[in-house]
Amino acid sequence: MFLGTYAPKLDDKGRIILPAKFWSELESGIVVTRGQERCLYVFSTKEFEQLHDRIRLAPVTNKVSRDYLRLFLSGANSEVPDSQHRVTIPAQLRAYAGLDRELTVIGAGNRAEIWDTAAWEKYYSEQESAFAETTEEVIPGLF
Repeated sequence: MFLGTYAPKLDDKGRIILPAKFWSELESGIVVTRGQERCLYVFSTKEFEQLHDRIRLAPVTNKVSRDYLRLFLSGANSEVPDSQHRVTIPAQLRAYAGLDRELTVIGAGNRAEIWDTAAWEKYYSEQESAFAETTEEVIPGLF
């Protein structure tokens, strides 16, 4: 499970060092793809395969499903972290997420997310008060 917030830097070759707490889950391979809100999703290969098994059941006759799958899967890139736990973020994904040198990596349960730090701070400040003021059930059965 991915938890927490981290602040790695993007190096000149477009690589980041994954947070140490994520190493054991990601060492056998990762898939990085477009996320929503202009971040990147990072899945373990195993988790991505399970996700793919579920999403491939979406009906090909449904335009919304086709559009979503095209964008989600066309950006997917699989990689195995190197011996220093670095992974390369492809240029097209760096451009999509607006990544610069300063990054924020958050744990989001079954995945990690990579954000440009300024974008994360803006998102967080916009969402935090709504989160704090939630008075009804958002996720059924949770609260």
